Amino acid sequence: MIEIRSPGEIDYIRKAGRIVKLALSVISKKAKRGVSTKYLDAIAEEIISGEKAIPAFKGYRGYPNALCSSVNDSVVHEIPSEKRILKEGDIISLDIGAGYKGYYADAAITLGIGKISEKAKKLISVTEKALYKGIEKIREGNRISDISHAIQTFVESQGFSVVRAFIGHGIGRSIHEEPDIPNFGEPNKGPRIKDGMVFAVEPMVNVGSFEIIILKDGWTAVTKDGSLSGHFEHTVVARKGKAEILT
Repeated sequence: MIEIRSPGEIDYIRKAGRIVKLALSVISKKAKRGVSTKYLDAIAEEIISGEKAIPAFKGYRGYPNALCSSVNDSVVHEIPSEKRILKEGDIISLDIGAGYKGYYADAAITLGIGKISEKAKKLISVTEKALYKGIEKIREGNRISDISHAIQTFVESQGFSVVRAFIGHGIGRSIHEEPDIPNFGEPNKGPRIKDGMVFAVEPMVNVGSFEIIILKDGWTAVTKDGSLSGHFEHTVVARKGKAEILT
């Protein structure tokens, strides 16, 4: 069942979203050549805890950290490490969730480290634009797959592919709730969107094939062909006939 959130519940999710936004803003400035992803994780956890919230990912299904810091061909869920040092030309996807008074928000961005390739620049731009193409479809009366179709058609029109193995989701009292929101599919399918529904929309886009491999750590997902991958995400509520971004 897809929950319809009350104005009070939405306000708590919005507060969680502000904390996520703050953490992403700070660590984005700290993500520079020579910095480890473990260092960025420590900053993220410190910020979230300092706002009297909890890192939503830490301990979730056994994930050990507050931040997912996925570099270059890593699609998602790369575990921060002192050995993963950012280099000039890298791209990194930063994915953070926070829980505030029992309500959750989730967001992700991809950014470049120093001077990056034109292909990497295009990937980042296309992935971010794809997110907003999906968000535009979040309004009462549309269907969940309208979000999916908007993302896929835009990404593929730009010559890239959308990852099938990981998808968006509902969010609220838990970090992952119904419904599933694939980043691909035909339009006008699935449940109708209603005001008060809250979604985490998160396209993951590869330069090459959409196929992925999970590494031996059981978490890190990388592109099968070694191509670059980008990831953007917002937590969004359908409200008053349109989408309101909460992160």
